[in-house]
Amino acid sequence: MTLAIRPATRADLPLIAEFIRDLAEYERLSHEVRFDEAKLGENLFGPRPYAEVVIGEIDGTPQGFALFFHNFSTFEGRPGLYLEDLFVRPEARGSGLGKALLAHLAQLCVTRDCARLEWWVLDWNAPSIGFYKSLGAKMMDEWTVMRVDGEALKMLAGV
Repeated sequence: MTLAIRPATRADLPLIAEFIRDLAEYERLSHEVRFDEAKLGENLFGPRPYAEVVIGEIDGTPQGFALFFHNFSTFEGRPGLYLEDLFVRPEARGSGLGKALLAHLAQLCVTRDCARLEWWVLDWNAPSIGFYKSLGAKMMDEWTVMRVDGEALKMLAGV
């Protein structure tokens, strides 16, 4: 079995969209998926990409992906990487692909002089939490995620 991680290209857009939908189904959030594939492609591969994607392959077959972007730590005075989505198809779990994707992102962090690699995980997702802890990740229990979206975002923006 051969594992490989490669940068995604615009030609991978249908695959990325499929992975996002599969992840949403796994996370019981399919009802939250609203993206337009063309707009997603523009945001990932257009003149100003907002995020990067790597594809994880097993024996040349795409079996997972990671979508990530830079954030910034004012306390560190350095950038970090934020992992928005990590997904490995169920039949490929246990192959080491998830760990390989995270290791690839860790290597990018080191190469790009990033202070940290961060992501969120759903509270109920015990298998993923256990996996992440086994890699040395720690829970940030003292932080609460805040979000403004939809109509509340428009109201805050005054539009």
